Amino acid sequence: MTEAADARLGDSARKRALLAQERLISPSLIQLDYLAPPPEMAPFVTTFFLFRCDETHIADVQPAGVGLLAVFMRGRGELFLRDGTVDASHLVNLVTPLSAAAPILMEGPWHTFGAALSPLGWAALTGGLSASDHGNRMRNAAELIGEPLQAFGEALTAAYNGPGISNEAMVAMASEALAPLMRPVPAAHIALIGQVAEWMGGSLSPKVDDLLARAPYSPRQLQRLVDKYFGLPPKQLARKYRALRAAALLAHPGTSPDELALVAEQFYDQPHMIRELRLFTGRTPARLGAPDLPVLSALLDLRNFREVKPRIAAMPPGFGA
Repeated sequence: MTEAADARLGDSARKRALLAQERLISPSLIQLDYLAPPPEMAPFVTTFFLFRCDETHIADVQPAGVGLLAVFMRGRGELFLRDGTVDASHLVNLVTPLSAAAPILMEGPWHTFGAALSPLGWAALTGGLSASDHGNRMRNAAELIGEPLQAFGEALTAAYNGPGISNEAMVAMASEALAPLMRPVPAAHIALIGQVAEWMGGSLSPKVDDLLARAPYSPRQLQRLVDKYFGLPPKQLARKYRALRAAALLAHPGTSPDELALVAEQFYDQPHMIRELRLFTGRTPARLGAPDLPVLSALLDLRNFREVKPRIAAMPPGFGA
């Protein structure tokens, strides 16, 4: 190992040690608004969002999930990945699909406007890059996708920090910038993305055999394509969204005792559930409803699995009604 690599490793270890001691930001200090995309962007963007926190030091957890395009109009920070990588932020960030929870540490004030990308949106925006090969990173979106995103980020930031701009105008500006960057995706693959979403929405623990029965692909082809568009092969994808939806139900005060019992039945035993939720959400079941996890709580809001469209893993019928 070179001295430079050793120094980077040491710096990463120190940052992780500091992060473990951080007190997570209070939700009373955060504003998070979800903004519906216009019809022409709805297949590609599940929701636009505006996040604001005026603290100078912000620590939280980003759960496993879809790709995010985010303009850091104020603030900068780092994302701590499971493999030890620490990615620094840029003006326009592409947080690629995450297969495990990742802590975040920010120097604020932190104001971010962004888009949660559907699997189709990821494929179209990146020109078909594999969500598996490029997953679990925070990349410079302008370098990965194109300079128009840098120009968009600069214009949005100037408007936001200058004369001001409405939420509706930000959505319109983002849609105008993103629409020309969306590349075609094969029709058969678009159909498969829909089939996978329907398959996951049918059960908290969907079976891979059920997906094979409805998709016109061999097991090997199916695994490769789902891995490419969703960032994980079918079995692991089902495992991730089982944990995320279980977390949403466990954290919601309106979840009935019968629903809680059904959630518990999805796991071998309580230690198994604790391990899975810690991996994909960064927290144990006892902490999911804690008031000091604002980003995590917002992203695991039960409404996201019932109301946000296009649904990647809708809450199955009978849950969270």
